[in-house]
Amino acid sequence: MQNDPELNGKYLGTITKDFVVVSDTLKEAAYQVKKRGFSEFPIFPISKTDIVIGQKLIGKEDLATNWNYYITYIDEFVQRKLIEDEEAFKKAYKNPDEFCCLFVVEPDFTNFLFVPYPEDD
Repeated sequence: MQNDPELNGKYLGTITKDFVVVSDTLKEAAYQVKKRGFSEFPIFPISKTDIVIGQKLIGKEDLATNWNYYITYIDEFVQRKLIEDEEAFKKAYKNPDEFCCLFVVEPDFTNFLFVPYPEDD
């Protein structure tokens, strides 16, 4: 897998479109992970195919989305050596009440992406 620092427009469009549909579920899941003391750093891996990181939370067939959404947290990424510098990651991690930490897994793009949750009206 190759990391690309720029998110390709084709990914951004489908991620943004899906995020409107799944954001409330992801925000609640992040809240529950923190509230139950599992981790202060929830991570949502997303992929168009099945992956072995985390547990599937929303399948693309469940809500007619382009992506499958999984849930995990920093510990799994450290154990799998997907995060080499845990402290640096924690410093870069954005407030999980305001931002969703996605880990995009695609053949030509694999990277973390912080997406702001829509503001409540």
